[in-house]
Amino acid sequence: MRWWSVANFVSNAGTWMQLTVQNLLVLQITGSAAATGLSMSVQAAPALLISVFGGAAVDRWPRKATAAVSQALLGTVAFVTALLVALDRLDVTSLMVLAAVTGVIATVDGPACSLLGNDLVPSEDVPSAIGVGALVHQAGRLTGAALAGVTVGFLGTAAAYAANGLSFLFVTAVIPFLRPARTAAVRAARGRRDADDGMSVREGLVFFVRRPRLLALAGVTAVSAVFGRNYQLTLAVLVTGPLAGGAGSFGTVSTVLAVGGIIGAVLGARLRRPSVRVVGALAAAGGLLQVVAGLSPSLAVLLVMVLPMAVVESVSDTAGTAVLQTDPPAHLRGRVLGVWGSVGTVWSLGGPPVLGLLMELAGARGALMAGGLIIAGTIGAGHVLRAHRPAGAVPVGAGASPTRAALETAA
Repeated sequence: MRWWSVANFVSNAGTWMQLTVQNLLVLQITGSAAATGLSMSVQAAPALLISVFGGAAVDRWPRKATAAVSQALLGTVAFVTALLVALDRLDVTSLMVLAAVTGVIATVDGPACSLLGNDLVPSEDVPSAIGVGALVHQAGRLTGAALAGVTVGFLGTAAAYAANGLSFLFVTAVIPFLRPARTAAVRAARGRRDADDGMSVREGLVFFVRRPRLLALAGVTAVSAVFGRNYQLTLAVLVTGPLAGGAGSFGTVSTVLAVGGIIGAVLGARLRRPSVRVVGALAAAGGLLQVVAGLSPSLAVLLVMVLPMAVVESVSDTAGTAVLQTDPPAHLRGRVLGVWGSVGTVWSLGGPPVLGLLMELAGARGALMAGGLIIAGTIGAGHVLRAHRPAGAVPVGAGASPTRAALETAA
């Protein structure tokens, strides 16, 4: 697990270094903000369309081999991009093709690497392993963003892509030496046998739809993602607008958000029995903190509010990931993660336009306050509905509405 964490830190730093310079590269090539948005959509589109098939592949194939091959392929794409940039041969068409290929590979790589990390520890330590993964992700994000400016400034944009390619190859080299926990190895072998015995993509979809806990988790995560997590948009407008700050001030806010995310990941790693109730309560608390942040009269007050917001939401995210990755039976976990990848893409793509419209109507403060109230109110309504549900209520899969079931179990 220590080796896997080191490898993931290196890979995350490389990925965030590339992401930091990628949008600037698209703007440099095309001169169009619309083209930049299109490249992001092209890379996200495969997750929306074929994540369920990527998850099915992870359930059927040996996990270590699957993760190693997918990481090597992602490294190859990064090296090809670096070569095209260095030779000044990267045009819009090749850029879109490479973005689409990356998105397709990621539909397999994401669930494979997530579940491989869980296989390295006993079952009772999986929530802690997920928390460590969240910590590594946040630390890699900070490091990668910091390295991006240095790398591009001294070595050029191509070097950032090449460094990311090397980070993928480092993970590929580490994977063969990883030793899954004994119970995890037995569980994985049994899961592949079950997956081969007629279990199809449809079974993963059906399991997700008929599982009230997962529907509730999806409901809580969706409303939080749409109305509460796009701080690079809402806080940027708040800082540079009503609070009369500049790019440096927003950089300070972003740093505090990242620090809060790291603290939250550490706390989340200590959760032994995460549940949807915990995820909902923390998400509602984050929504209320967001309301107070929207009322901040100065940058100093905003910084004070941003830290607990980031901590609460990071713990909530860690708990939600633990529920998602441990609730399904072993032979369905890849497919459930695939379904989650598809539905998660919907709200990740839909959130920024919704918030943009809300800010047009109510301003940055109004958007933060309204979004926080919507999050807390929706989760509170779910708690009330669940508390007043009759004892003999029909479960999902036997005629009940999945949407209502999600609301009723959100708390």
